[in-house]
Amino acid sequence: MEVEIWSDIMCPFCYIGKRKFENALSQFADKEDIKVTWKSFQLSPNHVTDLTLSNYQYLANHKGVSIEEAKHMSDYVADRAEEVGLKYDFDKVILANSFKAHSLSHLAKKHGLQNEIEEVLFRAYFTEGKNIDNNATLIELGIEIGLDANEISNVLDNGIYGEDVRKDIYEAQQVGVRGVPFFVFDRKYAVSGAQESATFLKTIEKSHTEWRVKNPKIQLEVLEGEVCNIDGNCA
Repeated sequence: MEVEIWSDIMCPFCYIGKRKFENALSQFADKEDIKVTWKSFQLSPNHVTDLTLSNYQYLANHKGVSIEEAKHMSDYVADRAEEVGLKYDFDKVILANSFKAHSLSHLAKKHGLQNEIEEVLFRAYFTEGKNIDNNATLIELGIEIGLDANEISNVLDNGIYGEDVRKDIYEAQQVGVRGVPFFVFDRKYAVSGAQESATFLKTIEKSHTEWRVKNPKIQLEVLEGEVCNIDGNCA
């Protein structure tokens, strides 16, 4: 049974949601039946990577708030991340366009390493303060999980998988994704946001039961939670 996850590397709730989903999946007896596919989504597709712009200044500009208020917002998210064992360092975050990182994710998918690359990309962005729009950084991260440096370089230099990234984003519109993370279970049920592991586990169990008996369902049923949307709002 396939679980599709629409996500963006620069979305703080997406990394948190990944952990909560993984916690749920670890408790599921038939986890070997579950195939996880990561889908590309861009919260800020027109964003130009700027090494001089801090996360706080960007948030302050976007929200129309003070730097201090932006720091409080970031602290709230960092606290939420810490609850699931993640360390966010917003002092180091480099606001980078995520398109190349999504292309690398598609390459990793080809080699059965997509979950691994998503993990190191999130870690690089939120914990290590690395530039995920930089080819050398992406090559380094790809090598870390076992990808070939020359193949990564070819993908990044020639825009390979760019169409796959755009297809995922278009597909998100058709499915009804308005914010990420967005988890779709066998195209029958969806969980929107970084909800609790118990919610994910319940949805996995329900969709898996129906999947085993091939019970059809036409309309996607969505459980709403905390997401980051295309307006740049994370709540």
